[in-house]
Amino acid sequence: MSPRGLDLCLEGLVVTGEAGRRLLDVPHLTLAAGSAVVLRGPSGAGKSTLLQTLAGLIAPQAGRILWGGQDIAALGEAGRAAFRRRSVGLVFQEHLLFEELSAQGNAGLSALYAPAAARAAIVARGAAALARLGLDQTGTRPAASYSGGERQRIAVARALATDPAVLLADEPTANLDRANADRLAADLMALARDAGRTLIVVSHDPALQDLADRRIELRDGRIVGDQQIGGQDA
Repeated sequence: MSPRGLDLCLEGLVVTGEAGRRLLDVPHLTLAAGSAVVLRGPSGAGKSTLLQTLAGLIAPQAGRILWGGQDIAALGEAGRAAFRRRSVGLVFQEHLLFEELSAQGNAGLSALYAPAAARAAIVARGAAALARLGLDQTGTRPAASYSGGERQRIAVARALATDPAVLLADEPTANLDRANADRLAADLMALARDAGRTLIVVSHDPALQDLADRRIELRDGRIVGDQQIGGQDA
């Protein structure tokens, strides 16, 4: 199918931390719309910082972040938040669920903050994602009673409920046993690819890395490797 995700272009991206230390220094990077990309590298390499910057959660000190031609680095905090609500689904290592709510209550949570006309569609998409992930979308069972793998699948359904063009995930399989990690990795890739979304995942998990179209390696905030899976190095 034709990708509905957004393409990405980074130009001269610099993010600094305390005392001006460079956390990220990415002169140039392009990703095609609909790509499934894994960011890998040692702890402290800048992977999560890059993912949060791509989501607009961190404002860079220099450079451009062009999602589908729109430079979110040029936006203020409110503008970046609006872009994120409109275009980005986020999955974190920790599920960040409301424990007392049901799976459906968590999956459709974004409806509470959406315009009235959009709420029913968000709830319906959350329910459809839960069903696709093998979870009950109608019961009242609280999220606290689900297993770790189930809770992470609820978090994925929540990220998909707004029908984002871009899905960003930070170590989504890190806290799961091998069987649940493999299932979630396969589901995450399939749900992104079936809809043509752009998927960027931070992961140390070799099994998840092997499912991607492209692996980008970071070290000390710089890209030191860029490999097309099944092809030549980019």
